[in-house]
Amino acid sequence: MTDTMQKIATNLYHGEDEVVAELVQEALDQGMAPEEILAGGLIAGMDEVGRDFKAGDLFVPEVLIAARAMHAGMNVLRPLLAEGDMPSAGKYVIGTVQGDLHDIGKNLVKMMLEGGGFQTIDLGTDVKPEEFVAAVREHQPQLLGMSALLTTTMPGMKATIEALEEAELRDTVKIMVGGAPVTAAFAEQIGADAYAPDAGSAVDIARSLVG
Repeated sequence: MTDTMQKIATNLYHGEDEVVAELVQEALDQGMAPEEILAGGLIAGMDEVGRDFKAGDLFVPEVLIAARAMHAGMNVLRPLLAEGDMPSAGKYVIGTVQGDLHDIGKNLVKMMLEGGGFQTIDLGTDVKPEEFVAAVREHQPQLLGMSALLTTTMPGMKATIEALEEAELRDTVKIMVGGAPVTAAFAEQIGADAYAPDAGSAVDIARSLVG
C-alpha cells in the first residue's frame, strides 16, 4: 500500500472526514486512478474498521464516524467513478422486514457493505414481502439482506423467501438474514443462504456468497 493510500485508510479509521476528502483529492492530483484510491484507501480502511468492530475493539459510534469519513472520500471519487465503470463488489438490496421499524443494525450493515465496495439499495423499514420481490425484480441484485429485531417480525423473513419462490426469483439471489433474535439455525430453517451475526461479519459473508 502506498504512503498516500495508508494515510487515507488510517484517517478514515479515525473518522477524519475532512482529511480523508483532502487526501483523496491529493491522490487524484498525483495521477492515481479513482478505482485504485477506492480499493487501496477507502475500502482498505473500512475493512480494518470491520475487523476491529467484529473483534469488539470498536463500537457503533466509532463505526458511524468512520463511515462518515468514507462517504466524504466517496463524494470526491463518485463523479469520476461514474465516468468509468464503477467497480462494485456486487449489488445488495437490504431492508427491515414487515412490522419492524428498527434500523440501526440495518444501517450499520449497509454502511459496512458500502465500505466494502457493494452497491446498496436500502428499502428502509417495515418492508412487505412483495416490496422485497419488486426490488429483486427491478434491481436484479446478487444479494438480498433482511433484518429483524423483534421475534414477532421474524416470520416476515420466511414469508419473503416464500414470495420470492412464488415469483420464481428465489434462485436469482442469495439471501442473508440478521438481527438480535435471529440465529444461524433459524436462517437454515427458513431457507436463507447465510446468517450474519453482526455488521462486521456481514461484508465477509457477502463477499463469500458472490465470490
